[in-house]
Amino acid sequence: MSDANVRIPEEAKDRLAAIAAAEGLSLRAYLARLAGTLLTPDERAERAAKARAALESWNGYAPTAAEERDLDGELDRRLAAVTVR
Repeated sequence: MSDANVRIPEEAKDRLAAIAAAEGLSLRAYLARLAGTLLTPDERAERAAKARAALESWNGYAPTAAEERDLDGELDRRLAAVTVR
């Protein structure tokens, strides 16, 4: 695997290096591990579609787009209430 250079602010690099060191990793190893755990937007969309299909086949749950927006708004509201405390 070849390496790449990424330009980020020095403060961000220092923070990531400190986090990596606390886990016993080099910054390179930490970033490689982090990249392996994150999903791209396409991967998230695919996973969400599979989850919706599984829910629908399991119990018939198939919200409309409007219902999904309402549920997302409710979740955002509840998360905001918890983080304010």
